[in-house]
Amino acid sequence: MSIGWLQADWPAPTGVRAISTFRGGGVSVARFQSLNLGDHTGDERAAVAENRARLMRQADIPSEPCWLTQVHGVAVRDLDADHAPSAADAAFTRQAGRVCAILTADCLPILFAADSGDLVGAAHAGWRGLAAGIIEATVGAMGVPPERLLAWLGPGIGPRHFEVGAEVREAFLERDPGAHEAFDHNSRGRFMADLGLLARRRLAALGVSRVHGCGECTYSGADRYFSHRRDGNTGRQATLIWRG
Repeated sequence: MSIGWLQADWPAPTGVRAISTFRGGGVSVARFQSLNLGDHTGDERAAVAENRARLMRQADIPSEPCWLTQVHGVAVRDLDADHAPSAADAAFTRQAGRVCAILTADCLPILFAADSGDLVGAAHAGWRGLAAGIIEATVGAMGVPPERLLAWLGPGIGPRHFEVGAEVREAFLERDPGAHEAFDHNSRGRFMADLGLLARRRLAALGVSRVHGCGECTYSGADRYFSHRRDGNTGRQATLIWRG
């Protein structure tokens, strides 16, 4: 069975490839069915390895992606300088054929490309990472003026399904009072949060104005995406970017 993926719809420079995988076409079973790409979920490691191999073959990925140990923090890896595995939630490279990868199951994957086409990056942005400054850390580490960057927001949990407590809202308002527009009160005395809008606000504040997004909701797209909020312990899809 062929696997499928979402092609990033953005005006990236020639030679930049960016995709986000769907959950079908793999060999994992039960809650991980079927293209689980996360090796930290409790799935059989052999199944994950086969799923990753299928992805590389069918998507014509030029090298093994750099699979980060994601911890909802703000560490950023320069893949051209550091090849040793380490905990990080973002990565970037100038090397053609080197692949940045982010694993998600509701968190927001964000891809970056310099308009010159010689630099690409990816960040894992759940609410903790967003609030702590993963976008700011990634843009800063990439080392080019923000106005030279394009960003693409991949599939993540949508605002109709992402319920949070008041402490999450306060974590964003401390740094950006205008972030209140990304939170709606609900009938349970909590808030529905818009991760995409929160990310766009952070990008705009930095000067990254060319921001694109697919608007796909992982929670409501059970046929396409894994969702931790919907299913509990589950698999992970991958969002990847590289220079050809």
